[in-house]
Amino acid sequence: MVKAYLRYEPALTFGVIASPESNVCYDPSGRLLLAGALDRLAAWDLKRGLPSVSFAPSSSSSSLAVFCIASSPSAAVSSSIASGHADGSIRLWDAETGACEATLHGHRSAASALRFAPSGAVLASGSKDCDVILWDVVAQAGLFRLRGHRDQVTDLVFLDSGKKLVSCSKDKFIRVWDLETQHCLQIVGGHRSEIWSMDVDSSERFLVSGSVDPELRVFRIRQSAEEGEDWSKWDVLKLFGEIPRQSKERVATVRFNRDGTLVACQAAGKTADIYRVLDETEAMRKAKRRMHRKKEKASAKSMIAEGNGTVIDPSPAQDLQNPAVTVTDVFKLLQVLRASKKICSVSFSPSNPPRGCLATLSISLNNNTLETYSVDSEKVSKMYSIEMHGHRSDIRSVSLNSEDNLLMSTSHNAVKIWNPSTGDCLRTIDSGYGLCSAFVGNRFALVGTKSGTLEIIDIASGSLTEVIEAHAGSIRSIVPIPDEDGTVGARGFVTGSADHDVKFWEYQQLQKSDNDSKQLTVTNVRTLKMTEDVLAVSISPQGKHIAVALLDCNVKVYHMDTLKHFLTLFGHKLPVLCMDISSDGALIVTGSADKNLKIWGMDFGDCHKSIFAHSDSVMDVKFVYRTHYMFSVGKDRTVKYWDADKFELLLTLEGHHAEVWCLTISSRGDFIVTGSHDRSIRRWDRTEEQLFIEEEKEKRLEETFEADLDNDNEYRYGQKDDAPDEGSVGVPGRKTKETVTSADAIMDALDTAEEELKRLNQHKLEEQNNGRAAKFQPNVIMQGYSPSDYVLNVVSSIRPNDLEQALLALPFSDALKLMSYLKEWSLVPSKVELVCRVCLVLLQTHHNQLTTTPAARSLLTELKDILYCRVKECKDTIGFNLAAMDHLKELLAMRSDAPFRDAKAKLMEIRQELSKRSDRPDGNEKRKKKRKKASGES
Repeated sequence: MVKAYLRYEPALTFGVIASPESNVCYDPSGRLLLAGALDRLAAWDLKRGLPSVSFAPSSSSSSLAVFCIASSPSAAVSSSIASGHADGSIRLWDAETGACEATLHGHRSAASALRFAPSGAVLASGSKDCDVILWDVVAQAGLFRLRGHRDQVTDLVFLDSGKKLVSCSKDKFIRVWDLETQHCLQIVGGHRSEIWSMDVDSSERFLVSGSVDPELRVFRIRQSAEEGEDWSKWDVLKLFGEIPRQSKERVATVRFNRDGTLVACQAAGKTADIYRVLDETEAMRKAKRRMHRKKEKASAKSMIAEGNGTVIDPSPAQDLQNPAVTVTDVFKLLQVLRASKKICSVSFSPSNPPRGCLATLSISLNNNTLETYSVDSEKVSKMYSIEMHGHRSDIRSVSLNSEDNLLMSTSHNAVKIWNPSTGDCLRTIDSGYGLCSAFVGNRFALVGTKSGTLEIIDIASGSLTEVIEAHAGSIRSIVPIPDEDGTVGARGFVTGSADHDVKFWEYQQLQKSDNDSKQLTVTNVRTLKMTEDVLAVSISPQGKHIAVALLDCNVKVYHMDTLKHFLTLFGHKLPVLCMDISSDGALIVTGSADKNLKIWGMDFGDCHKSIFAHSDSVMDVKFVYRTHYMFSVGKDRTVKYWDADKFELLLTLEGHHAEVWCLTISSRGDFIVTGSHDRSIRRWDRTEEQLFIEEEKEKRLEETFEADLDNDNEYRYGQKDDAPDEGSVGVPGRKTKETVTSADAIMDALDTAEEELKRLNQHKLEEQNNGRAAKFQPNVIMQGYSPSDYVLNVVSSIRPNDLEQALLALPFSDALKLMSYLKEWSLVPSKVELVCRVCLVLLQTHHNQLTTTPAARSLLTELKDILYCRVKECKDTIGFNLAAMDHLKELLAMRSDAPFRDAKAKLMEIRQELSKRSDRPDGNEKRKKKRKKASGES
């Protein structure tokens, strides 16, 4: 019988607050801050410092990192949050529930820029493949693709109520696109290096772009141009001037606040410059002062020159009442925000700022931290900071206690205690650079540091109780000594260090301190001297043997009681970085920097098998308790599950985005926990689903074949041209496995429907000829549908984003069959839009064949009249409904109990009217007379 194993699947990911690759932005309500956390989105409540909504992808696509985030300015659309991923896919999320509404495939490389239109119904995405794609958020489908840039698209901005789009790229150019005519209006140059970011203010007066240049470039937008200015017919952007920057690093992000009075320029360093944008009155006043100072300097120079007997040509007269406003008159440096670490992204809050400040600015740092600042004219003050839920650097060790309800992780400056079931951080203790760790019961923990110290931590109080100078080099391993009955860590523990020593430690009696709390102390009882640096130590579960991995690529095994040499395991070509002994003491597995796992017998030290396990160094390996199954992790970012008896790879778990340094397994083997360089801690749970080795092998071969096939299709006709057509428009989607499957489903449905129609016609002929025929038996596959309804059901089940590519894959014969059903489908009111879309794609694709096929001409003539009438009916219905809703809105506004929707606007009108009255000279006297008259009548 074929042996079956139980599958492990990803269950929980925690420890990441904000990825350095992704930007941050606020949700449409302005209450939550969205940050990319590797393959998912995290929505943080800044005031409470807790995650609010979890935007988690499906397990099948868990390894796709989030590269960019955008939120809709309008919360009316359900899919108001979008995220761009490493494979070029765009995901649309519901801001309230955190559910993934749709996945859009169109880009061939990682998405690099996202921006919603002001209405929130259209989304623009830019990518490293140099293309810009416009998406219909409501229909969840692509509209068109804009080609023209010759390098990665870095930022996007909508203008003119979403009718125009501005894109910038690493090719040093800014392009302005007309979305109605789908062509490039203007190409703006001037930057001397890659353009990294740009933004436009809310009133669309200015567009600011930043690059590696030492200044920001400011452009005037045509809608805000004053009368009399010289604009060419097609120019949308006109250079206004350049603003000198404070930082020498390149610009990473440029963002305006909600009302356009502030603009933040974040450099690729630790600073962000915040500029004040003055209105027209203040800018004119500043320009007049500048001209006045200039005139005073000129007059002073002329007086000095007259005293010296020289003559200076008078400067041309300038209008002091209406001077020319320059960019420095409008943009004024307000504050410079200096952070403790490198800033990755900035975002202004769209909600109203607290009283006394101009705006609220949130930033993400590259040390896994989020900070929020209040900006005012005097200073920039920190308001909130989110840092407890993750380490500042990569995680070097993880360990579970005996009851598997506490998890400890170490990094370069802190130890954190987690709840492995929920991912909540329970304690954070400052420490040294922890390379290894172990629990002592449930009360204390041990940490071995890079400096050679041994730290004892009291978990209950969350304090560091004692620091012992244990070794002269870094401590690489802490292994509890098991008793003969199998109790782990009851007697003491062993440490291995780079100072060539293996030291044995025992726990001393718990001593009472001044505050009557019990503390743990340890004493060194034995030392085993080695000839090389000790990289790993492992002890057999019965406590008989101790194995020591040395820098000379060998593993030496000693008797625990006498410390006499027992075995030497040699065969690795590079140093052994990790090892473990099975619970029955029969096998020892070693993992090395030579990418191999070697399984040895503990009786004679013979090598049972050498396995090429990972594509990079193996960093940790552990046996599952009471089995010969083992897990290994490596620098190739994967976790692998092995059978050490059959030497077979059972499962490959992918999810980490950087090197995996460590792993730990629960005592029952029902879950494992891994820690990585990407600062994430992942838990993988054992499920009841069975897996078979042969099936997993076939699945891995299919995945490899499909990946190679995708690459072949991508470059079948050569590499993509580096110089695309100027402002060309293309199809938004791309060919994927889903689109191929959808095309096959349509063709199968057409063939099934055709066979069913033939059977029906044959049955009718038999009935006419014989007068009486047997009862017709419909095809079971069609599930009771008629042939037309069956094909319609299959076409309707295809995702809107995949429909166009699926129709493009149909041959002409199947396209003609499909068009024959459109006349009948158009009679269904809810399918008119689908019918029009299918008809349009097929017409554009097979235009030449359709026009030259006599049988198709009559079909096209009928469809022309029918579809025109059906679309007109739907349009009239929508117009009637809109007019009816406007009428209902007016009726509600007339009712006295209706909600006062325009309260803010009405309040502003009342205040303006009162201010006008108070400005009149006799306004106060009239009010006094009215008050006197009212008091007399009363």
